Amino acid sequence: MEETSRDIIVQHIESQRDFFSTNKTKDINFRLEQLRKLKKAIQKNQKKLEDALWEDLHKSPEESYLTEISIVTGEIDNHIKHLKEWAKPKRVSTPIHLWPSSSKVIYEPLGLSLIVAPWNYPFQLLINSLIGSISAGGCSILKPSPDAPKIAKAMQEMIEETFESNYIAVVQGGRETNTILFNERFDIIFFTGSSKVGKVVMKAAAEHLTPVVLELGGKSPCIVDSDANIDVAAKRIAWGKLINAGQTCIAPDYLFAHHSIKDELLDKIAKNIKEMYGNDIKESRFYPRIVNQRAMDRLEKLMNQGEIHTGGEVDEKEKFIAPTIIDNVNPDFLIMQEEIFGPILPVMTFEYIDETIEYINKNEKPLAFYYFGKNRKAKEVLAKTTSGGACVNDTLMHITNHNLPFGGVGNSGLGKYHGRESFLAFSNRRAIVTTPTWIDLPLKYAPFKYFKLIKRIV
Repeated sequence: MEETSRDIIVQHIESQRDFFSTNKTKDINFRLEQLRKLKKAIQKNQKKLEDALWEDLHKSPEESYLTEISIVTGEIDNHIKHLKEWAKPKRVSTPIHLWPSSSKVIYEPLGLSLIVAPWNYPFQLLINSLIGSISAGGCSILKPSPDAPKIAKAMQEMIEETFESNYIAVVQGGRETNTILFNERFDIIFFTGSSKVGKVVMKAAAEHLTPVVLELGGKSPCIVDSDANIDVAAKRIAWGKLINAGQTCIAPDYLFAHHSIKDELLDKIAKNIKEMYGNDIKESRFYPRIVNQRAMDRLEKLMNQGEIHTGGEVDEKEKFIAPTIIDNVNPDFLIMQEEIFGPILPVMTFEYIDETIEYINKNEKPLAFYYFGKNRKAKEVLAKTTSGGACVNDTLMHITNHNLPFGGVGNSGLGKYHGRESFLAFSNRRAIVTTPTWIDLPLKYAPFKYFKLIKRIV
């Protein structure tokens, strides 16, 4: 992917600042019109987008629609439906010592946003963020990942056909382009990617005191307790782990199985894998590929410790790694030291739930958390741990509810989005106190003659 020059980037920034200063983007009807235009553009280009996702990641049209396109169009519909209500000034109560003033919160766009997306869900994670910027009334520069070049190009063509570049622009490139972008001043940076690069983004943003939303990742645990519904757990874990060949930031990263049900659980996960993808998984059009050779090399190294229960097959030419379950894993294994981001599921066992809680809490805070078991125990486990989001007796599904905030905590991210949270992420909540002039109470003025009275009411 060819790098974008600094001159072009600066030109985009300057033209977008000029356009934003006209206040046109703040008009609610303008924002709604742009959201409708975006949805029409997606529908018009759906086949082209699905073909690009197939070329880059071997995603089937069905998976592309369910995990990328439908999530984005659903988000647009949600914003169109609720934007007027979200954007209304909100009256808040005013304490007696401010009488007869009134108070409200108004929502104004932060301004020019930089949105940097990864390669694993290249369409969803770029355009979903853009929806928040449009909804809030801002301008945007979009930076797709060069590791998914076909969809990056398809998105650029779609955006350029739909919007003027002084409103929304796409720039392409890799690390060099990112470095140029991060050194420029934006009003907000929205970054989705690794924690390692997230630290680079935050450090660069600090130079301009730019607010950031960091959607990162981490090792999301999955616990299956002794009283779980094993049939359901096995099916939902297999599904959640293998969507996009495990290249999902909220995929179950590792499995904690109660020793009494572990063998049955692993056998049933393996059975469900075959039911979903067939006996010859490599030939299934529903099973995606690893993004590039660098990722292949990294994942292969993670498979060298422990006992392979299921899978283990690799075809480097095809960038194929079979769904792989690794049993008898120790916490000091390499596979437990970093986010896997692939179709490999390491398994550890436990006897008492406090063992899992202690292990999870001594490591970085995860993006997602999955527990299979009775609801009563689930409440206890959730109360003693933390994560960006969680599911009880399911995986991944918390990302699909527009009414839930999505994001990480600590090392797994900073800030939330989806639904109203996306509108808020790109907005400044401005506090306004309006005071009439028909009366001017002397309480606040020196020499504070009524100080005793003031102490009673403030």
